[in-house]
Amino acid sequence: MGQMILDVQAFLETGGGVLNFIGVVTVVMWTLMLERFYYFYRIFPRIADAVQSDWKARADHSSWAAHQIRRLKVSELRMQLESGLPYIRVLVALCPLLGLLGTVTGMIEVFDVMAVAGSGNAKAMAGGVSRATIPTMAGMVAALSGLILSARLEQFAADEGERLADRLEIEHGGGE
Repeated sequence: MGQMILDVQAFLETGGGVLNFIGVVTVVMWTLMLERFYYFYRIFPRIADAVQSDWKARADHSSWAAHQIRRLKVSELRMQLESGLPYIRVLVALCPLLGLLGTVTGMIEVFDVMAVAGSGNAKAMAGGVSRATIPTMAGMVAALSGLILSARLEQFAADEGERLADRLEIEHGGGE
């Protein structure tokens, strides 16, 4: 366990300060995604069942007012389903940009080494190139994992919103 922590520390040092920021953004992104999964599979089903029970208990399903109440309930629950998804999208988009920032800072180090030591110091230049490529890779890996799961979350939110709308049956005809 101790060796693993030392390896992670060495990786973070090799990647530079931007890699730490990519790590923080990734942790926040995954925390938001896990919260959404928990909400979708644990909390939302109970809320949807309660709304459906309330709807079935109503005597009026066909008036204009009933249609508006149904539309309001469906809209409120869709907003709850989509809550947090824009933040996840922003964090997914931020990861490769932070990787690019790591690339730029790493390349600046390479140019600094070249300016001081000349282009003959390959070992010093390799450290800068490594510092440039590791954040790029980390940003892309974080973005890809977030992109795959955020697409799944968005699809689930859309599907559940449609299912809920279908479960709240309306009657056409009479009424005000």
